[in-house]
Amino acid sequence: MNFMPVQPPAAQRAQGQLDLAFIQEGARTGLRRFYQQGCLKARLPRGLSTEVVALNISGGIAGGDALQIELVAEAGAAVTFTTQAAERIYRALDEPARVATSLCVEPGARLHYLPQETILFDGFSLARELEVELHGNAEFLGVESLIFGRLAMGEVIRAGNLRDRIALRRDGKLLWQDITRLHGDIAAQLDRPGIAAGARTVASIFAAGPGMVEKLPVLRAALAGTSAGASWSGEVLLARILAPDSASLRAVVARALQALRGAELPRVWQG
Repeated sequence: MNFMPVQPPAAQRAQGQLDLAFIQEGARTGLRRFYQQGCLKARLPRGLSTEVVALNISGGIAGGDALQIELVAEAGAAVTFTTQAAERIYRALDEPARVATSLCVEPGARLHYLPQETILFDGFSLARELEVELHGNAEFLGVESLIFGRLAMGEVIRAGNLRDRIALRRDGKLLWQDITRLHGDIAAQLDRPGIAAGARTVASIFAAGPGMVEKLPVLRAALAGTSAGASWSGEVLLARILAPDSASLRAVVARALQALRGAELPRVWQG
């Protein structure tokens, strides 16, 4: 008897998309466009300055998943974007997970892009891009935090692949670009003095807009006594933070962001 060969089922891939746009309506910020698809959802707590809380209902990101976020803050709008929880990047079997985020901030608008941490599991593969386009006197504040392994469980990342790119432009001119590429034994690379000097968590804070250079002393004061540094590139305020664990990193990042914002972080950060 001849039997047909049985093909293993294809691995399930998660896809998600958010497409949001905000406008100024008198003294408050209003919603012009709201589109969500797949595993990405958004919640909008009410307030004078709109706060967007994104969540991934798939429970994490695995190899082959594809997520896309587009957000526009139109002229005069004030928006804070955050995430419900830390995002988890699981082990990849073959192809990388892909995450693409595009942010546009029009003249007179303000966008604070404050996602919670990204936790990378052993064997992960992630290709991620963040594109920020500012126009005129738009104001932007952003943060990206990476945690290499489930540190509380003693996980060591011996294999992984990270391709991470952040580009910040104003009126088409590239102000700052940051590219991170790590492949192979991630733990060994993080131990190198020129990379992370043994730290297992890292964060970048980047900001641009009117009066931002005047906040450099405030930022440096918030980072005092930590493994971090801050500088002014001419148009962009930058800070890089290293910490041994996620709790230490969050404490420093939260302190720095609150100093720059002059206000508390979104409620989801308080848990």
